[in-house]
Amino acid sequence: MKTLTKVLLASVTVALIAIKWNAPTFNAESLRGARVLVTGASTGIGEQMAYHYARFGAQIVITARREKVLQQVAEKCLSMGAQKALYISADMSSDTDPERVVDFALDHLGGLDYLVLNHIGSSPFSMWEGDVEHLRWLMKVNFFSYAQMAWKALPSLEQSKGSLIVVSSLLGKITIPFVAPYVSTKFALNGFFATLVHELAMKDSNVSISTCTLGLIDTDSAMEKVKDISHVPAYPASEAALNIIKTGATRQRELFYPWFTYTATLFRDFLPGARDYLIQLSYKL
Repeated sequence: MKTLTKVLLASVTVALIAIKWNAPTFNAESLRGARVLVTGASTGIGEQMAYHYARFGAQIVITARREKVLQQVAEKCLSMGAQKALYISADMSSDTDPERVVDFALDHLGGLDYLVLNHIGSSPFSMWEGDVEHLRWLMKVNFFSYAQMAWKALPSLEQSKGSLIVVSSLLGKITIPFVAPYVSTKFALNGFFATLVHELAMKDSNVSISTCTLGLIDTDSAMEKVKDISHVPAYPASEAALNIIKTGATRQRELFYPWFTYTATLFRDFLPGARDYLIQLSYKL
């Protein structure tokens, strides 16, 4: 068993080194003047992405629900070097707001080079007790609006040879307790956009799709939910945001951040009983 473990660890190490070695080189200048729409940008990872794009000299449209906070983020983006920083408040559970946001970005930027889909709806960290209405609402926010915005933006992204960046989660690949609605939306998201990658390739599309698998990130909302329950370490939102941007700019198919999310995905079907036991053991109940 020890020999097998060593072989597996060595294999993972070699795979990670190969991925890192063969990754395209990020050129920050490529983002100067780039036309970018970032959703969920009033706080957390989305806010940090807005600041990074600003430092690179991009033209940015940001969106979230809270208009006053968006205004503050946009003003900070301008002070950090953004060529443009516009904002539009929107509710992604609405039937019309997702397309309205894309139209706003297209009208004010003259097109899109990057569509960064990052927003999520709030969901309790607790055992599911049959609230189907909440599940339906969360699916609209976390999944349907993503598909809606992607479809609306695709013609412009085709013209610009642009990139679609989908911020997902390790919980779109591995299940854990207390987040059944959230996990459901992320599995749907991963399945949809992985299929869309195939279909765009079969149409010889020049649009790249990057799916970003994230572990626990130290956003205020995430930390508030897990602070008394989980032992899992959290990683910095600013660093996650920069890795997401680099992945989209270099047109890579996937990002795994932090590194162990790749290992976890690689071995998710290896000894499932032991896997589930370790997951459940990581919670303080």
